[in-house]
Amino acid sequence: MVYIAAWQEYQEAAESLYAKSPNKTRYCVKWKSSEGKLVLKITDDTTCLKFRTYSSIFLNRFESLNLSLMQKMQNKRPEPSPPSSSAPRQPAVSGDAIQPRAASPMVVQQAGPAAGGVKKKKPKKKK
Repeated sequence: MVYIAAWQEYQEAAESLYAKSPNKTRYCVKWKSSEGKLVLKITDDTTCLKFRTYSSIFLNRFESLNLSLMQKMQNKRPEPSPPSSSAPRQPAVSGDAIQPRAASPMVVQQAGPAAGGVKKKKPKKKK
């Protein structure tokens, strides 16, 4: 069990290992907060791939790998994002009059006390 040093190499190897034998592959994540260490391990009982980091930079990369493996394990494809149009939408025009769009209802949340409110006074001790 040797740690792979490069993230890209580990990600590609982990995804190909899962694709090769999805029924036998196990994926393990270990986080040690006292050391700030993240260890990823994927194995199919014959091949074991490990990656270790102390850097928080890898958290986004780890999240994308985790999402990719979970989608494969659930046999789902990622949902396509809606196409973004570069031109702003124009209001509907009928004849010469411009009709305003229907206003979407806005949800307003009022801020209240976070927890509890007033603290109780402690009674004074008698001498």
